[in-house]
Amino acid sequence: MDKFNAMQVFVRVAEAGSFTAVANQQNVARSMITRQIAGLEKQLGSKLIVRSTRSLTLTTSGAAYLERCRVILNMVDAAETSLSEEKVEPRGRIRLGLPLSFGLQRLMPTLAEFSKQHPHIQLSMDFSDRRSNLIEEGIDVSIRITANLDPSDIVRKVGTCKILTLASPDYLAQHGTPKHPRDLQNHECLAYSMDMKPANWIYEAGGSNFNVPIRGRMMANNGEALMKATAAGIGITRQPDFIAQPFLDAGEVVEILKKYAMDPLGIYAVLPSNRYIPHRVSVLIEYLSAALKS
Repeated sequence: MDKFNAMQVFVRVAEAGSFTAVANQQNVARSMITRQIAGLEKQLGSKLIVRSTRSLTLTTSGAAYLERCRVILNMVDAAETSLSEEKVEPRGRIRLGLPLSFGLQRLMPTLAEFSKQHPHIQLSMDFSDRRSNLIEEGIDVSIRITANLDPSDIVRKVGTCKILTLASPDYLAQHGTPKHPRDLQNHECLAYSMDMKPANWIYEAGGSNFNVPIRGRMMANNGEALMKATAAGIGITRQPDFIAQPFLDAGEVVEILKKYAMDPLGIYAVLPSNRYIPHRVSVLIEYLSAALKS
């Protein structure tokens, strides 16, 4: 028995509420439809439909199986649609979630070039460092920099990002240079409030990570603000390389504790778990991945 075809027939029968109606739609004998459903029930070892002279009713197992069949058939249909889309210029709207600083500094030039190359795609961009709910907010893809992925997320790694520990030369001259991450407990540390644990910084030594509790008078939800405070000599901060680089280039800050730096964080394209990936979204992810790795 062709199980996929039998699933299609089962869904049609359940939706039409009639064997005869489906037989007429497919221009086959009613007995053929009946045999397919009976064969499916036998293979599954469960009754799906209760038949009477006037109507049919789904069993509890039948109702549950119907929903699963719909999901599978929709995924197959989406896959076929995606393949057909590859033959034409991608088009449509993409709602894109972007981290504020990374989106502005690193991704906007790339997205502008992408828009020039794909004039039939409309980009709607939401800049925020909070963790958005993709399904509730209707976001097609969100770019996240993290070491803590949700196991339920559908992700594609598109790049990496180093996290640097930084201080101004004036601050270090006045307060001394930490030699080990544990020394940070005796310093003013400027924390990023959107971290999962802003009062703990993670470092690596001997192949394993360890936490260092920190303290400080200043905390913010924006990395550039913290970098400006660090450059002004307020304290020590940890920031992604793309935020820190202009301040390093200008000599306003220096990197410290290099040998204890943790592994680079991943940059991920995170996708909603309840829908297939449209071709236009796949094209965008491939473009961003190539740009970030070049």
